[in-house]
Amino acid sequence: MKLSEIKFSDLDLLPELHKAVASQKFEYLTEVQAMTIPTTLTGKDLAVQAQTGSGKTAAFLVTIFDRLLKVPKKKTHGVCPRAIVITPTRELAVQVASDAEGLLKGGDLPFRILLAYGGVDYAKQREEIRQGVDLLIGTPGRLIDYLKQRVYHLGAVEIAVIDEADRMFDMGFIADIRFLLKRMSKYDERQSMLFSATLSDRVMELSYEYMNVPELVEVSPDKIVADRVTQALYHLGSTEKMPFLFGLLKTGEIKKAVVFVNTKHMAERLARALNHNGYPTAVLSGDVPQNGRLKVIRRFSAGEIKILVATDVASRGLHIEDVSHVINYDLPQDTEDYVHRIGRTARAGKSGSAITLACEDYVFTLPAIEEYIGHQIPVGEVKPEMFAQFEEPPREKRQFNPNNRGGGRDNRGGRGGRSGGPQNRQRSGRGSPRGR
Repeated sequence: MKLSEIKFSDLDLLPELHKAVASQKFEYLTEVQAMTIPTTLTGKDLAVQAQTGSGKTAAFLVTIFDRLLKVPKKKTHGVCPRAIVITPTRELAVQVASDAEGLLKGGDLPFRILLAYGGVDYAKQREEIRQGVDLLIGTPGRLIDYLKQRVYHLGAVEIAVIDEADRMFDMGFIADIRFLLKRMSKYDERQSMLFSATLSDRVMELSYEYMNVPELVEVSPDKIVADRVTQALYHLGSTEKMPFLFGLLKTGEIKKAVVFVNTKHMAERLARALNHNGYPTAVLSGDVPQNGRLKVIRRFSAGEIKILVATDVASRGLHIEDVSHVINYDLPQDTEDYVHRIGRTARAGKSGSAITLACEDYVFTLPAIEEYIGHQIPVGEVKPEMFAQFEEPPREKRQFNPNNRGGGRDNRGGRGGRSGGPQNRQRSGRGSPRGR
């Protein structure tokens, strides 16, 4: 992410919050932080367009804690969080809470942070909220559930954040967001912030309806893809992708990777093959229970597993340090998902690589993706030595011969890739969607 010349030490924060920020090794503000924090510290509302991995979470958390420290707590009837952060996914809620806890512990801040999301102990969450909360972070469904049960109320909320508003629309949560906003303190009695990858008309309509004349902030809107992500694309037959992936792993350049696929079936098949060949791998898909997801994310973050095979459930809302590579084993079927996928690398000012494998099954989305990101993805030359032999799990003991890439039968017992050998490979010329 792009860093500004402004230091956190230059901001008018209380000593304990400066200590909290320093504990997270934050020194220079990112671009989105430099364009938002000086304004939000004055209490103004903001609608912010910013890409994933831009540092927006720290931007609104610093603002929240600054306000909670400087403004005396109001007396209210019943339980009412002083601040609330609404996220579209459980994974994002957990990540925001983790970042908030880091600041909390680093500065010994006297606040109670709680989560409200589905898939975990319902009664335990409810009872914890009943005991009081300063910052409540959660997903719309569970937040509304507890609100209707009068576990808490929103009538005295001092600061509200809607994170990834465009995703809320995509997932059909907009009615839930309106439900929550209507039950909060009046728009001019609270500070509100909205963050979104795109500030579409529907997102702006929401902000103008429920916020107090929000200031519009667009962070590098013309740069859809992070500058520090090196992109490459390889045209392959569908049967060639797995041996090509093993070839990438064999180079030793991939330290920690997220491999994206389009289906749960492929995720499980790929993970079995990787684990069987000595590459510790876990799967993250929509069918994995919430406790299982959190365990997988913790293991991946800690380095216990080096490869995470995921469907698009993981393309947004996950902040995992030091992901060296994102591999699009399957081209995504939605153009924006390409950006969100590759945003898992090159975070916190670091560089990263995004490698895309385009086969005959999914290559049709390539033109739309390139139009969306504003440039063609550089095409790499495919050479026989870039493939590696591997052993299929016991029920399918097959090996790949890199010297036999034609359309006839090979030593895997089936037909070769539908794209044929190198002489028949679709590049950027005739027969390729890019050349049409």
